[in-house]
Amino acid sequence: MGKQQMTEMLKGTLEGIVLAILAGQPAYGYEITARLREQGFSDIAEGTIYALLVRIEQRGFVDVTKVPSEKGPPRKVYSLNAEGTAYLDEFWGTWSFLAARIDQLHHHIEQSKEEGQ
Repeated sequence: MGKQQMTEMLKGTLEGIVLAILAGQPAYGYEITARLREQGFSDIAEGTIYALLVRIEQRGFVDVTKVPSEKGPPRKVYSLNAEGTAYLDEFWGTWSFLAARIDQLHHHIEQSKEEGQ
């Protein structure tokens, strides 16, 4: 898959992906980026994650705790709250619906190709 296509597809799902990571355990921005990279999302810039964290904080999906850092200012640790959990549940439902429809369409197209040969 091309990088541009991946970027476009991630735009609509990255918020849910980050909330899913936070459902596992609270984390600060760099930890979230590292976990994304561990999961194969290597092309996501840290700046993208920090901007997204600001949005999900403003939307009330996470609670934020400032934790002292050995270097520099305190770190903001993000943890999923009840609103974020509800949103994540809705995200997974929507994802499952879309993934099933896309998979169904893909199989239909592939089957049509095979029958046409």
